[in-house]
Amino acid sequence: MGVGLLRRADLWLPPILLMGVIFFFSAQPSLDSGLGLFDFVGRKVVHFAGFGLLCYLWWRLLRVGMNPGRAALVAFLLSSLYAVSDEYHQSHVEGRNGTPIDWAIDSAGAALVALRLRMRARREAAA
Repeated sequence: MGVGLLRRADLWLPPILLMGVIFFFSAQPSLDSGLGLFDFVGRKVVHFAGFGLLCYLWWRLLRVGMNPGRAALVAFLLSSLYAVSDEYHQSHVEGRNGTPIDWAIDSAGAALVALRLRMRARREAAA
């Protein structure tokens, strides 16, 4: 990645901002809305989608400096590692806990996006 890419805030800023939003919500003692199962499932869907979006945003940046398929893999790894750090962070917030299941849900969202991006890159390379 060249120096010019470092100046591209339109590519760097979105994943960094999303990571900040994730960190902010992870620092809250409780996100329970009191809606029971609907709340529980809704939060898991938001985790899945949020880390999928994070993977896409990292890919959008990384594909400038590497081939799109490799960028998808690296974007997945960055997103999954951030999910690990998010769960670790939550384990130190009163009223919250970090779990491997939540990491798996986060990583599954990132993996789905990464797989779709890799498939798209293969189709475009074959065309």
